[in-house]
Amino acid sequence: MIDSNAILDASILIVDDLETNVLLLEHMLSEAGYRCVTSTTDSRAVCALHRDNRYDLILLDLQMPGMDGFQVMEGLKEIEVDGYLPVLAITAQTSLKLRALAAGAKDFIAKPFELVETRARIHNMLEVRLLYKQLEQYSHALESMAMNDALTGLPNRRLLMDRLASAVAHAHRNKGTMAVMFLDLDGFKQINDSLGHDAGDMLLRQVADRLVAAVRQEDTVARMSGDEFVIGLWEASDADGVATLASKVIQAISQPYRIQDRDVNITASVGISSYPLHGEEVAALIKIADQAMYEAKCAGKNDYRIAHAPAG
Repeated sequence: MIDSNAILDASILIVDDLETNVLLLEHMLSEAGYRCVTSTTDSRAVCALHRDNRYDLILLDLQMPGMDGFQVMEGLKEIEVDGYLPVLAITAQTSLKLRALAAGAKDFIAKPFELVETRARIHNMLEVRLLYKQLEQYSHALESMAMNDALTGLPNRRLLMDRLASAVAHAHRNKGTMAVMFLDLDGFKQINDSLGHDAGDMLLRQVADRLVAAVRQEDTVARMSGDEFVIGLWEASDADGVATLASKVIQAISQPYRIQDRDVNITASVGISSYPLHGEEVAALIKIADQAMYEAKCAGKNDYRIAHAPAG
């Protein structure tokens, strides 16, 4: 259910070419306790006002000079791309009711106003509108949870695969290259065991922030699992540039961290693969970068390895 205060705080726009009708509705809404009421007698200003303020409810007179309510609703449809028009149509001609509803209005009240009924319809429509917005926010939150790592906020494996597939397609289309870095923290388990999981989580979040800061905006930093991260480089013009970035990433990770009032140090091992040299499928590029990372660990850690070019 929607809290009554939320309904009274909802934003309302009154649109009527007659000042007397505007004043009557303003007075009625004020007496009912509504706190965010705006009005206009210029129907041509409605779309601009709604674009700037995104009203929860528009009380819209259908018969106005210059631009009638039906024309206003057509303009509002261009703003409300999801198709929901928060319009409560108002007219003295009840014969226009079905046309108004077909045009997108969600409800209808007739002039002269019957105050009790008008208040009830406004309250009910606002309740539905706010529930709709609440569900929309919940849907966005679920979508974000499905595509992002809960701890770091980085893209998770699912979103990473989508982004890498796009990068490969872009490189193929433009006869270019892209690269994948597979990164694993050196000695993370010891820090987790000695300082606890809360400290480990804080460290992972700080590592994520440093990785994002080290790469370009168009690149993707994702957390695969545990202390493993993958960086997808949207474009990789040459091997030297990728190697330079890998060194920059390793240096950024190796700077001291302040965790639970103490300095903590950690390093990273990085493996690199590139399209099309090491493969044309996303899964293959990740696997080859992972193998190269393992070679960097075996060679002493805190370093990077570029995957070997396939034989032949």
